[in-house]
Parts: sequence; C-alpha cells; structure tokens
Amino acid sequence: MSEPKMKPSLSYSLNLFADYHQFYLQDEQAETDTPDEWGEQLTTRMIAVDPGIVGIGTARNMTVPVRVDLLATRPDDDFDVWDHVAEASLEVPSGQIMIAGCMDYFPDAKRLPVSPGCYRVRVYYGGLNTLSEDGLDGEDHYQVVLWPEKYRSVEILKKQPSL
Repeated sequence: MSEPKMKPSLSYSLNLFADYHQFYLQDEQAETDTPDEWGEQLTTRMIAVDPGIVGIGTARNMTVPVRVDLLATRPDDDFDVWDHVAEASLEVPSGQIMIAGCMDYFPDAKRLPVSPGCYRVRVYYGGLNTLSEDGLDGEDHYQVVLWPEKYRSVEILKKQPSL
C-alpha cells in the first residue's frame, strides 16, 4: 500500500472479513440498521453513508487488508496509483470509531479514539482488477484516511471505469 505524505497521529493495519463485500467505520453509539438503498450505494459508488456510519464496498467477499490513518488535516494526494477514491463524512459524537466487517461482533471491533465531532473519510481502493476468476483471491487493498472536517456530501474523486 502507498504511504501517506502526512504522518498520521494514529495508524492501524487490519485484516477485515468483508462479508457481503463491505466493512464499516461507525460511531460507537450509532444504530447499525442500514437503509434500503445501502446495497445500491455500495454497488454504484463503493461507499455508502447513513448517520454515524460509512460503509466501504470491497471487490472480494473475503478477508481484505485495510490500513486506517488519522490525520490532522486534509491530505494532498496523487490518485494515480489507486483504482477508485471516494469521500464521505462521519459524525462521531462518542469519540470512538469502530472499524469492522458488517457481520463482526462489534464489542470486539477495533476502536479508533478521536475527539468527538465530524470527520471526513477518504477511501483509496487498489488492486480491484486483480481478482481470480472465482473472485476469492486477489490483491485488492484499501486505505482509509480520516481528518476533522465539517459535513459534506459523498464525493467520488476517482471512479473505477467498471462502475
């Protein structure tokens, strides 16, 4: 995975089971019922949002490598090495962001401690075209970068041509 240009204040390298081709970043106190259009958001944008939760679509329905970095400010990046880049906002009133697969046992999920407030979540998707014919193996990988920023709508900064 590419290294961020800015030094993160916290960084986690995880292997998450992306059951149903997704994993979540969510406020620890958020309700986990996702809306009806959740699947369509993930299919068309590879990112879905609901209050207190950001869903990240994955190429495989398997365990995938995920790096999560907390930055002080918006990164200034070059997207050339990435297949797809998307952003969304996440309200975190609890000060704890859970990082988990959608079927994980949430009490055991990794926590990212943050100051309560709103964060921008940028997701970098790499290796999306490396899947085996059966879709079980591949070199897909995901990097999630968060920083404090006021709420804004979802933005697709670089679109995977096949979406």
